[in-house]
Amino acid sequence: MKHQKSPERGVALVMVMATLAILTVLLAEVQEDASSELAAAITVRDGVQAEYFAKSATNLSRLLIASEPTVRTAMAPLFMFMRRTPPQLPVWEFSDRILGAFNDSEAAGDFAATAGLDMSLGKNLGLKGGRFEVVILDEESKINLNMGAANEIAHIRLAQQLMAAMGPPVHNPIFEQRDSTGNFHDRLTVCSSLIDWADMDEQRWSCDLATTAPTGQVIEDYSYYSMLPKPYRAKNAPYDSLEELRLVRGISDDFWLTFVNRDPKNPRKRDMTVWGQGAVNVNTASGSTLLALVCSGSGAPESELCTNPTQMATFLAGVTMARGISMGAPLFGNSGDFMTMMKGGGLLGPLLATLGLKPIKFKSESEFTRAISTESKFFSIYAVGVVKGYKRETRIATHTVVDFRTAPVVTATAPVSLGTGVPPAPPAPTATVAQSDVTSIAAALQPSTGGQIVYYRVE
Repeated sequence: MKHQKSPERGVALVMVMATLAILTVLLAEVQEDASSELAAAITVRDGVQAEYFAKSATNLSRLLIASEPTVRTAMAPLFMFMRRTPPQLPVWEFSDRILGAFNDSEAAGDFAATAGLDMSLGKNLGLKGGRFEVVILDEESKINLNMGAANEIAHIRLAQQLMAAMGPPVHNPIFEQRDSTGNFHDRLTVCSSLIDWADMDEQRWSCDLATTAPTGQVIEDYSYYSMLPKPYRAKNAPYDSLEELRLVRGISDDFWLTFVNRDPKNPRKRDMTVWGQGAVNVNTASGSTLLALVCSGSGAPESELCTNPTQMATFLAGVTMARGISMGAPLFGNSGDFMTMMKGGGLLGPLLATLGLKPIKFKSESEFTRAISTESKFFSIYAVGVVKGYKRETRIATHTVVDFRTAPVVTATAPVSLGTGVPPAPPAPTATVAQSDVTSIAAALQPSTGGQIVYYRVE
């Protein structure tokens, strides 16, 4: 007689199978949650580590820039032998090599090969578990749009530089097409809008070089901003960041990629800034910036250099060739050396003349001298911290702008004020302020050899 399964055993079997299925689902869910939480924790951990790698690169860069006057002093006899004024040395251009000793093993190896040193003899050098990438730019090698927030003389100088930069006919298509709102923006409109955004008054500034004065009867163009889908008003205050330019009338993507930053992935290609003292460093400015600068002081657009494509190409080729010959060394000891070259004299003037560049006649040599310099005090530090994980890489990028105008020169006896120095004796405390508070305030107000940070952003 065959054995028959009872209904109770079938029900029990079904219950067991259902229980196993439910437990399997719960286990899979718990495992997924645990894996997600672990991955999130690792991501946060790597992000914090990468951010501090970037901060370390920033602090090392500040120290490198602060050491430049010491290096210049050591090199001064060589320049004096050549009868040249010792210029500011662009040590920041070689930051990736110089700071390699503090980076990962690969960068440290490159530094050791360059300097001929044995890194194994050093202690507590290098990074473990990651690396940093750093690029340092001097902001005073670019056209400073915050001159629009200064006085009328600075307005005129900025208008001349902007119109000279936008003037070549090759840029006509940018100003002959509608923007996303269906409006046209010619050169004068864009130039005026850039200045009006930063100036303090309500009058519209005219960038017409024939009448470089504010038109008192014309109010700034608020109608354009008020008719946007999300209306706003012109700021009438200095630019706080470069990205703020996106809010100004006429600053399209084409304008940005042509005049502001030609390569978003390479900050060295940037030609405009909102930081600096106003004068352009002719030793470090790009060829296109130097061309706009010369055109602004030579009577643009009447000058042949600013209207003849052959002369423009000759100038850019001459600048590139001269810098290649100098192998990174500054070409000009002072502003007068640059003017002498553009007039056909000095050491480089005959070279440009050989290439076919005609001498430049400046409208006002004294005014042009105020617009140029050979020393930078504002620097942008683009630092990236990198931490490698399993099948992924965490990258945190920071952008720091540092002002070195009041930074004390690093010497053997100077106090180090990067967080470990001893500040000068604080003033006597008042009856309402505690002694410790006075000391903290006095220490915070002391100039730092590492400069003063005026802008910081985690990108």
